[in-house]
Amino acid sequence: MFTGIVEEIGFIENIKNGEKSSKLVIKANKVLKDTKIGDSICTNGVCLTVTNIYKDTFEADVMAETLRLSNLGKLKTKSKVNLERALSLQTRLGGHIVSGHIDGVGEITSLVKEDNAVWVSIKAPSDILKYIVYKGSITIDGISLTVAYVDEEIFKVSIIPHTGEETTLLFKKIGESVNLECDLIGKYVEKLLGFNKKNQESDKSSISIDFLKDNGFF
Repeated sequence: MFTGIVEEIGFIENIKNGEKSSKLVIKANKVLKDTKIGDSICTNGVCLTVTNIYKDTFEADVMAETLRLSNLGKLKTKSKVNLERALSLQTRLGGHIVSGHIDGVGEITSLVKEDNAVWVSIKAPSDILKYIVYKGSITIDGISLTVAYVDEEIFKVSIIPHTGEETTLLFKKIGESVNLECDLIGKYVEKLLGFNKKNQESDKSSISIDFLKDNGFF
């Protein structure tokens, strides 16, 4: 699990492409401290397992499913990525609970400066937007942010100078994709409501007038 508070910006040093998968070699500094092979590092919002560690780089395998559902397949050598180590019991939960299992990608549609902040508008599919709520939490490329606006097509976040300096988001251009992970709570609630609805429909379909007659109620 992660917090969405980016620890540092890393750089893609090398990409080894397989038939459908790839291996990323990522240059980093802070996130390598106390990291061991098998640990998880959130990379642009995607939970990746460290497979090798060197002096100032680490390697991580990216499977085909991850490449299909994220923007990691669009990375190139020297691309910047947001990095965060998995949280520990001693970690301050400064953002929100982030799994590193993204829901899909969105597209940046505008970047508008307002005084010391920048409004970022992102177009997202309806199956992602349904989980995004005003003043709720959203993870964009691994960054924990607060939703400041949402409608049926886009949502907006406001980026303060510190977040802009410590993450990759404001290096993005209009039309570029970003990885999105919605707050876990909405998805769990939907699942539970779905089970309740299914059970209610099952109960309705199993009890009828004929069923009651057959069992001596009439």
